[in-house]
Amino acid sequence: MPRPKRKEIKLTHDSAVALMQEIYNECVEQRTTAIRIQNKMIGFMKEAADMALIGPVLKEQQKIIDSSIDKKLQLSKLLATIASKNMETSNSGLMIDGDMKEAINELVSQTQQSQEGDNLNYKI
Repeated sequence: MPRPKRKEIKLTHDSAVALMQEIYNECVEQRTTAIRIQNKMIGFMKEAADMALIGPVLKEQQKIIDSSIDKKLQLSKLLATIASKNMETSNSGLMIDGDMKEAINELVSQTQQSQEGDNLNYKI
C-alpha cells in the first residue's frame, strides 16, 4: 500500500527535514530504476545496429539520472543552509526563512514534474 500523499505542508525544522528525506529517497529510487533500465538495454545490444534502436532509451535514462543527481545537490545545499542557521540559533526551534521556503518549494515542484502520474499541488 503506498504512503499517503501530503497536500499541505507546514514548515518546521522537523517537517522540512522529513520532506527533504522524502525527496532524497524518491531521487535515489528514480536513479536506481534508470540505471537498471539502462544496464538492461545495454545488455540487449548485440551489434552496432542495435544502438540506433536503444539509443533514445539510453538518452532518456541518462536525463533521469542527471536530474536526480541535480536534485540531490540542491538538497545538500539546502541542508547545509539549514545546518548553518541551526548553529547560529541556539534554541531548538529553527525558523524557516523565505530563501529556504523558496528552495524547498522549487525542489517539490521539480519532484512533482518528474512524477508523471501525480497531479497533487502542495501548499507551502
